[in-house]
Amino acid sequence: MYNSLRWMVLFIGLSLAFVTNTEGQADRWLQGIKYKIDVDIDVETHKMDGKLYCQYYNNSPDTLEKVFFHLYFNAFQPGSMMDTRSLSILDPDRRVGDRISKLGLDEIGYHKINGLKCAGAEQDYHVEGTILEVNLSDPILPGSNVLFEMDFISQVPVQIRRSGRDNKEGISYSMSQWFPKMSEYDYQGWHANPYVGREFHGVWGDFDVKIRLDKKYIVGATGTMPDAKPKKVKGGKLEWRFKAENVHDFVWAADPDYKVFTSTADDGTLMEFYYQSSETTDANWEALPNAMNEALNYANKHFGKYPYPKYAFIQGGDGGMEYPMATLITGERSFPSLVGVSVHELMHSWYQMVLGTNESLYPWMDEGFTSFASAEIMNHLVNVGILSGEVQEDPHLNSVRGYGRFSQSGYEEPLSTHSDHYNTNQAYGVASYTKGTVFLKQLEYIMGKPAFAKGMLRYYDTWKFKHPNPNDFIRVMEKTSGLELDWFKEYFVNTTHTIDYTIDTIAAIGKNTQVELSKIGIMPMPLDVQVELNSGETINYYIPLRIMRGEKMSEVESHFVQSDWPWTHANYSFIVKHALADIKEIRIDPSERMADINLENNVWPKVEHEDEEN
Repeated sequence: MYNSLRWMVLFIGLSLAFVTNTEGQADRWLQGIKYKIDVDIDVETHKMDGKLYCQYYNNSPDTLEKVFFHLYFNAFQPGSMMDTRSLSILDPDRRVGDRISKLGLDEIGYHKINGLKCAGAEQDYHVEGTILEVNLSDPILPGSNVLFEMDFISQVPVQIRRSGRDNKEGISYSMSQWFPKMSEYDYQGWHANPYVGREFHGVWGDFDVKIRLDKKYIVGATGTMPDAKPKKVKGGKLEWRFKAENVHDFVWAADPDYKVFTSTADDGTLMEFYYQSSETTDANWEALPNAMNEALNYANKHFGKYPYPKYAFIQGGDGGMEYPMATLITGERSFPSLVGVSVHELMHSWYQMVLGTNESLYPWMDEGFTSFASAEIMNHLVNVGILSGEVQEDPHLNSVRGYGRFSQSGYEEPLSTHSDHYNTNQAYGVASYTKGTVFLKQLEYIMGKPAFAKGMLRYYDTWKFKHPNPNDFIRVMEKTSGLELDWFKEYFVNTTHTIDYTIDTIAAIGKNTQVELSKIGIMPMPLDVQVELNSGETINYYIPLRIMRGEKMSEVESHFVQSDWPWTHANYSFIVKHALADIKEIRIDPSERMADINLENNVWPKVEHEDEEN
């Protein structure tokens, strides 16, 4: 009786502990925000008087004692963190270099806060570089919302990086990262990262923005205009009003010489185009809508449906930079270049604007996935005749090879590195853009094309507007493929280990042939091996990893599945049921998708190189 009672009490205790722990692991919550921003621009002094209201919704289980705002314009001052980083890094961004250090007082950027209230009460705050830290007089309780009211004065800096006035192509205002923006708070805490030139993370919300400036200027922006056209106000100005729902940022640009036209895409998206008319721009920009319509059609089918009512392609900025419903791009380009930058920035709508991955922590989940999708679309545009050139069997081959070369340079850093903390800009670029692309290409190789394609759509549909992390993505791909893929994520994201397999020896075993393989690189992978006979017939063999707990579906007419290769074993052998004399060639990874750093040892007979010195 005593023992039975003891076990019952223990069982109840464990059950309560489980329930308590389960309740503590609530579903992924999202903060909410509603902005109303009212600004007046003096185009002579480039100063901006602003009033910001934001209703902030604390949907977290936490009580917030502080909040943080980003003050991006403060980066454009001599001695700022962005300036110092650019002056000290081994390979500074050529667009920045030492330019910030040379700015005069009338050229720098700044945000000056003249007053801040929360729930009607004045707040204590202080500025640390590009971050405004607010010590709340009353905490924001879980499940509650409060209204912040802020008065600010800003000076628009000379355009150096993304934002500013008078860019190199003569666009008057490229207004990105232009307002005091609430930092994101999520299950990992606050993300109040200083602005040193990298990526972003934000709260999805609604924007209602009024912009007043000289009547000669034309404005393009995130969102739609509820009044259809700007309103005349005092002082010879026009007031432009834009509203946008469920976005985590807002961009606008203004220039007196913008030529504007629109086109409605097949899916109903209103496409807007803003550019300066000239002999070098007119023909290319006028041909852009057809290309972007086809890009949208392809993206909607292969990566998920674009959810917003419009998208604006706006000449401005310092290259190409993505924002919700809009992009700033330099416009004096050849047609292929103009299409390329437009496609890339548009595809950020999927992997940053809708999925909203924390770019600071996981830039490769945005830039890399965007680059992967962009390459697919550009290849498609060649295929349908919108762009000239040859259709590529694999549009990612250069990325796979480029990553392989850089992995041997000594400068590679893991994908798990925070975007601000790479030692070189090149390491950041290769990791985020190139290796991020290769990450997906390796998954396609591991999972097989059909499962991979389904997984990409499932990822978008499952995690849109939810800020997914790497584990969230890999779990979707596991569910889609039926394979365990955590090993792949851990190797490819958290380390710089590389892939290198070789064909060691080929030996006749009676009427059969034994093939000996070796794993030279640290990172394990499943292998596709193709045997070509002298008759021209090809036979495909597939060697799964034991750690995968399964195998991909065949991508070829047939393949012979071999026993699993344990990742701990450096060597592996299998039997080809053909005589050695009948075999012309054996090749590891005939598709060349696998990021093997040495292709020369992937084939038998080995290629003999002539002595180059002779």
